[in-house]
Amino acid sequence: MSKKITLLGSTGSIGTQSLDVARMHGYEIFGLAANSRVDVLMDQIAEFHPRYVAVANPEAFETLSARLGGQADAPRLLKGAEGIRELAAMDGPDVVLNAVVGIAGLAASLAAIESGHDLALANKESLVTGGHLVTDAVRRKGVHLLPVDSEHSAIFQCLQDQHAAKRLTKILLTASGGPFFGMKTEQLAGKTKADALKHPNWNMGAKITIDSATLMNKGLELIEAVWLFGLPEDRIQIVVQRESIIHSAVQFADNSVIAQMGVPDMRIPIQYALTWPDRLPSPVPELDFTTLGHLSFAVADEETFRCLAACKKAIRKGGLAPCAANGANEEAVRLFLQDKIGFLDIGRLVEGVVDSDDFGGDYTLQDVWECDAMARAYVRSHL
Repeated sequence: MSKKITLLGSTGSIGTQSLDVARMHGYEIFGLAANSRVDVLMDQIAEFHPRYVAVANPEAFETLSARLGGQADAPRLLKGAEGIRELAAMDGPDVVLNAVVGIAGLAASLAAIESGHDLALANKESLVTGGHLVTDAVRRKGVHLLPVDSEHSAIFQCLQDQHAAKRLTKILLTASGGPFFGMKTEQLAGKTKADALKHPNWNMGAKITIDSATLMNKGLELIEAVWLFGLPEDRIQIVVQRESIIHSAVQFADNSVIAQMGVPDMRIPIQYALTWPDRLPSPVPELDFTTLGHLSFAVADEETFRCLAACKKAIRKGGLAPCAANGANEEAVRLFLQDKIGFLDIGRLVEGVVDSDDFGGDYTLQDVWECDAMARAYVRSHL
């Protein structure tokens, strides 16, 4: 069955892989949104002919507008963060896929949900920073929240038996361990962005690749899993699975375990979010068990990788603590990619902001923005 999709973050890694899936199945692209990569966006417009295109960056918006000027079939352009929210809320698509990077995706997620759209969520920060806002809106509007992260998609797939899902006792959230697996603090002191951007298994954008190196990504995914699946943090075990073949697993009351496996390719979870509850042929090669050799497992080292420890503290504190951790990390990663701080500074700064306040209690969307700004300011003042 053909679907109409609005794709937010279309020029990033998840966005371009989402279009691979759309291309294979002939899905209609209702709208595209991107930050600033005009050349890539022009190619996507030429191929998929969206009705609407939103561009966050003002200069990129003007460039795209000029390049599309005079084209009879040009899409209607929307400008800035408000334009992305407007696109997310528009009637027309069957599903909105949010692959925006960072807290910038939260407002668009809420706009899509409040407008009654099913949301395929690759933007984990929506749940990390505004978990109760998002889940409350999903319940109130009666829409589906479909995880796109490979680990959360794996868990979601393992829980499709609704009767068995009621007996869920534990989630096994897998991690690759990143490029620095097995290293101790003294070995990490001199690591550069070039070192950190060499992920052993996955092809991802720069920010999430750094998050994988610090294990911040796994901490964010732990928080996301709490919101998605309703288990407390102490019943979600992080397991390093170096080959990235087992994408996560669930354990039930009888101690049986069901895992989801596949080659490390994001098009599998992307497609499942778009085709759920159906399964269709995919552009991904099948997993050949005869060539696997072995699967290895290890404990995640949160004593060395302090971002993971900080995220565990944050979800235990509740309230806006996860938002603060995320904001500090986004700012710290930005500075690291600019060679302004060291690799270990990221964990120090994230843990520092989590320890700086109790962050408890309910919150509004405005509180989220203020907490995010506070966390970023904390990082800049503690270099």
